[in-house]
Amino acid sequence: MNILETRGLTKYYGQTRGIESMDLSIEKGSFFGFIGPNGAGKSTAIRTLLGLIRPSSGEAYIFGEHFQKERLKILKRVGYLPAEVNLYGNLTGEAMLRYSGRFYGNIDEKRMKDLATWFDFDLGRPVEELSFGNRKKIGIMLALLHKPELVIMDEPTGGLDPLMQARFFEWLTEENEKGLTVFFSSHTLSEVQKHCRQVAVIKEGRIIEISDIKALRSKQLKKVRIRMKHVHDTSEGLIMKGIYRFESENLERRFDFDGDFEELFSQISSWPIEAFTMEEPSLEEIFMHYYRDGGDNYESKSI
Repeated sequence: MNILETRGLTKYYGQTRGIESMDLSIEKGSFFGFIGPNGAGKSTAIRTLLGLIRPSSGEAYIFGEHFQKERLKILKRVGYLPAEVNLYGNLTGEAMLRYSGRFYGNIDEKRMKDLATWFDFDLGRPVEELSFGNRKKIGIMLALLHKPELVIMDEPTGGLDPLMQARFFEWLTEENEKGLTVFFSSHTLSEVQKHCRQVAVIKEGRIIEISDIKALRSKQLKKVRIRMKHVHDTSEGLIMKGIYRFESENLERRFDFDGDFEELFSQISSWPIEAFTMEEPSLEEIFMHYYRDGGDNYESKSI
């Protein structure tokens, strides 16, 4: 069952592109990452599918319900953390949580205290006295307090120290194992690779890839490393499609490759090779592969 689905979701600000023809399906129970650099359209996509800004065209469905038609009903079952958390400075952390919690019905006192303990947060401190990191903690607790079925988070770890980031993902993982669907955007690829099972890559307002993390890493792009037995001139050979980020140092040849492996092996068969290794790239290397030179053109290299 898809807990979240968009069909051709598009948002333009006048002539300026926000997102374009976004088709996205997220299954119930997923731990889903949404990645792209700043300006790619991540926040616009999230705000549009949550109804915070109106789409130029297209539709969004959450829990099988049309979001524009059933917005208030749906929001009671969704937790949301924006990239920038704006709070009432004259309230204490506890008062802020109680104020927000009343929109969802009765407040679970135990859950509020458990969250505050887990995130090492002093509920009695006024919001106006809090650091950026502690304001982010309140934002996280606000998103989780009412036990949502789906949580949508935009750059959730910004402002958190490494220890608190680890605790944050530990809580989310435990909640996900109980059935919470997690959807979060990030440009920190290491945390997406470590915690998500699925990922969507967005570029210039369009989703260019949706894949399981394992499947994405196992695609044809590989890291190739060649070590020669002795100095050998390779400048006349290996001119072919699919070679990226070539490096040469003494007896070492290193490059990323997504071309025809039979052709590659044919061209290097006469080389005095001592060692040949081929590895799956990291998510960050795949991401940079998508974004190089506009993402669509290969670079032929002579090495």
